[in-house]
Amino acid sequence: MSSETGFDPKLFDRFPTKEPRPKGELEELERVWCAPRGWELFTVVNNNYVGVFYVGAAFLFFVLAGVLALLIRAQLALPLNGILPQETYNQVFTMHGTVMMFLFAVPAVEALGVMLLPQMLAARDLPFPRLSAYAFWAYLVGGLCFFASIFFGLAPDGGWFMYPPLTSKTYSPGINADFWLLGIGFIEISAIAGAVEIVVGVLKTRAPGMTLDKLPIFGWAMLVFAAMIIIGFPAVILGTLLLELERALNWPFFDATRGGDPVLWQHLFWFFGHPEVYIIFLPAAGLMSMIVPAVAQTPLVGYRLVVLALLATGFISFGVWSHHMFATGMPPISVSFFSAASMAVSVPAGVQVFSWIATLGAGKVRWSTPALFAVGSIITFTMGGLTGVMVALVPFDWQAHDTYFIVAHLHYVLIGGMVFPLFAAFYYWTPMMSRRPLSERVGKWVFGLTFVGMHVAFLPMHLTGLMGMPRRVYTYLPGRNWELTNLISTVGAFMIGLGVLLFIIDLIRNFRFAAEDNAGNIYGGGTLEWLPTGLYSTRSIPVVRSRYPVWDDPRLSEDVAAGRYFLPGSATGVRETIITSPLRAEPQYLQRMPGPSAWHVLAAVFTAGFFLLLTVQAYWPGVVSGVLAVACVLRWVWETDRPMRDEMVDIGAGIRVPTYVTGPMSHGWWAMMVLLVVAGMIFLMACFSYVFLWSRRPDLWIAPPEQVWLAVVVGGYAATGLVAWLGARTASRPVSGVFWAPALIGLAALALLGTIAADIGSWWAAGLRPDATGQGATVFAILSWQGVMAAVAALMPGYLIARAVAGLLSPLRTSSVDLCALYLGYLALQGGVGALLVRLFPGSG
Repeated sequence: MSSETGFDPKLFDRFPTKEPRPKGELEELERVWCAPRGWELFTVVNNNYVGVFYVGAAFLFFVLAGVLALLIRAQLALPLNGILPQETYNQVFTMHGTVMMFLFAVPAVEALGVMLLPQMLAARDLPFPRLSAYAFWAYLVGGLCFFASIFFGLAPDGGWFMYPPLTSKTYSPGINADFWLLGIGFIEISAIAGAVEIVVGVLKTRAPGMTLDKLPIFGWAMLVFAAMIIIGFPAVILGTLLLELERALNWPFFDATRGGDPVLWQHLFWFFGHPEVYIIFLPAAGLMSMIVPAVAQTPLVGYRLVVLALLATGFISFGVWSHHMFATGMPPISVSFFSAASMAVSVPAGVQVFSWIATLGAGKVRWSTPALFAVGSIITFTMGGLTGVMVALVPFDWQAHDTYFIVAHLHYVLIGGMVFPLFAAFYYWTPMMSRRPLSERVGKWVFGLTFVGMHVAFLPMHLTGLMGMPRRVYTYLPGRNWELTNLISTVGAFMIGLGVLLFIIDLIRNFRFAAEDNAGNIYGGGTLEWLPTGLYSTRSIPVVRSRYPVWDDPRLSEDVAAGRYFLPGSATGVRETIITSPLRAEPQYLQRMPGPSAWHVLAAVFTAGFFLLLTVQAYWPGVVSGVLAVACVLRWVWETDRPMRDEMVDIGAGIRVPTYVTGPMSHGWWAMMVLLVVAGMIFLMACFSYVFLWSRRPDLWIAPPEQVWLAVVVGGYAATGLVAWLGARTASRPVSGVFWAPALIGLAALALLGTIAADIGSWWAAGLRPDATGQGATVFAILSWQGVMAAVAALMPGYLIARAVAGLLSPLRTSSVDLCALYLGYLALQGGVGALLVRLFPGSG
């Protein structure tokens, strides 16, 4: 028996079963997972549809940002050009960088995860399909509105990095900067939502037998990618909130005259911004590690080393953020550490590159379009990595900093490390989603134009930068020897544009969406996404015994299509998938999955509306939109945790599993833990901000309130945690638990709100004001974050009471209470730690 779940792995030997399938079973499966019609396309949650929509939207933003890039290059083709005025040029280059990094790069790889992971894992879908759809709609609606700001002269103009004080109210008095700060709020929410989905999906919905050692490399890459988003994105979330608070309420986080520091923004932004490069690269590397074995028709060389390289890259990348700050006057010891880390991070990337080269050498390569883009990616990314090692050397970085050498390096890394693998993926996986593959002949032209155009555009920029041309200038004087290299770069940029245009034409001619009758495995891949599929993914969920099951078991496709493995029909009459254990992928229970709904779509629209209305200073409509978003989310989750027809079901070959579990085995528990890690990282970054600003201006710090208040606050938070724990313990009691659990959760929420009020009041009485000093700004920012999370907690008792009245809360189904208690317990811990920090450090002196 397995020590992980109690499941006997020998039961896998029953598959493939030879027993005949009941008549009408396949028809029932198709009914449950029916295709949307007409307006139902807007409410669909199937990953087949949402993934394609998501990838299409990301590619749209790639094209839009590319058009802006062509405008930039047209302006810089000749000295003293007048195509774009300076103000417009600043908006254009800011939007180009912002759209490429926030609206294309991260969403594109997240979209591929939504589309490909269920098929690669042989799951019916990811565990929270409405969450994926919500992330997509919030991203699409908000992203289009954000991009439209450029047509009204309201686009941000401070660069995609938005350094203060240039973006403070003093130097950017309009709402352009606010469009960036609030406008990407929905992008951050979308990215976090996608990360939750991916982490839980990869760990909990793998096909039985797919241990972590058999997980496709793309699954590993997406797992590390999602973990990096969870750790890295909170820093930029906090940074944007702090800068918006400074602009809107005059809280001096970045005002050096009142104890703030603009360098704080750089620390927060680049703690996200440099790992962001690897957040983009790692999923693309995962794509490469799937495509290269297919085009070489041989297993990936060094699978375990590649997995370790992915993990090492994710870890080391968070020690590299100050690589961008060598010119800010950091202490020499810090400069030395970050320089060493910047060079060390190239080692795991090199491991992956050598693995791809070795795999291509070990097999017999068929020079298809995916193969060409894969090889082009290796060449280009390696060149970008070499210049990356150069700028990791501090003396060289001081010379090249803020020149076009950095522009060239960045584009070599991003285009070679992400864009070329993405195009390889388009050609490789389109047959899985389309009745016709893309044209091989046209594809080779697309590759030739984009590959040659990339090097023509960006190779000369190294020389332009070394000759002294700074970044972000809208024109330059003649006679500085920059004319020829700039003109060549412009020609190369338009070559790339022509290649992308040819690709779009190829898409229009050949892409015809088909979840079932698709073109199939024309490139000979060996992983599970190439099994016969329908709207329900695979007809039955196979037992996985190797890393390339399609290659290793010639009968696998036939047996899966015949329903000879797990879950060949609908065991409960609704959408469902098997939840497996995180390590050994042993079946634990059957998850009931939500179907199409309008609520997540409305929640996404109102979420985007909340941020965009606040941006244009329509505060009351923005608040109303936010309230409606919350109401739609509550209605959306209302349908979860409902009683099932059967508590135990047969998932194939007589193997029975429960249809409901609680605690750490539950996918809902895993999702809550991921969200709490996000919240914890935001809190940790806020604490870092407090300590950092104290280190810059300790003379402005005042003494904390009387220590008796510390005892009151910490005691209040301790009471909150204790009562929440009692509520969770009470929920499983027969009869009385249904009444007492919501009451105790409500009492814990009241204790939490009262404690926060006492905390704020004591600081106010001590004379601390948020608009006076950096201390006041950071202390009240920490309390504000606690208050926002407490406002969410205040909704929980009412939600639980409503579920109890509706008969949806019972001693046997306590997940809702457990998750509320877990959330309140975290808030108690966060509040207590925050109070101890700001009241005991640096002390009364």
